[in-house]
Amino acid sequence: MPTLDGAVVLVTGANGGIGTEFVRQALDRGATKIYASARSPRAWDDERIVPLALDVADPESVRAAVDAAPDVTVLINNAGTSVRSAGILTHSDQEIRANIETNFVGPLLLSRAFAPILSGHDRSALINMHSVLSWYAVAGIYSATKAALWSATNSLRLELAPAGVHVVGVHVGYVDTAMARHVTDPKTDPADLVRAVLDATEAGRYEVLADQVSVVAKAGLSAPVETVYPQLAALASR
Repeated sequence: MPTLDGAVVLVTGANGGIGTEFVRQALDRGATKIYASARSPRAWDDERIVPLALDVADPESVRAAVDAAPDVTVLINNAGTSVRSAGILTHSDQEIRANIETNFVGPLLLSRAFAPILSGHDRSALINMHSVLSWYAVAGIYSATKAALWSATNSLRLELAPAGVHVVGVHVGYVDTAMARHVTDPKTDPADLVRAVLDATEAGRYEVLADQVSVVAKAGLSAPVETVYPQLAALASR
């Protein structure tokens, strides 16, 4: 099974609340080096942390990251973006393309680029951060891109398993970070989320349902669409 002890970890979106927790907790679990990546990486006060400029939506930047980090054993695709408008028909062209490139294409290209490196190490892992909204399409293009990433994670899991790479998909609702600052619903503490993800990874589990809303959403996948989206039943009864 994968382990963080002695691992070399690359975290995308390392400047944010969840990314910072991945950096901190991976070190606490014995990681020897962390590539803390972001479009504009910040300085860190630990020599084990290597700031890395990386735009996951830019293929050239992805290739440069592979050259700069050839010793990675754990890749954490955490970077993401969102939109404030929930209606997929109301997004601008720019919002649609930015979400597709950052939330789906970027993690997929990064996973593909690092797959040969991960496959060359024992007990390596790939962690993809999804969302409960990959199972509940109420966030427009954000939901669509997270659903696509969920599907891609399933494909990556099957393709990389023979090479010994353990692939983990993470589903969670609101997390108490800057991205959800406007939300008044209950939020998961980033530290609790990351702890659950790393526990699951080291235990060899494939999927993390980090909160009750994710548990309920997955359980509802087999239900009729009118049950998942009661607003449809309400319209039909008019």
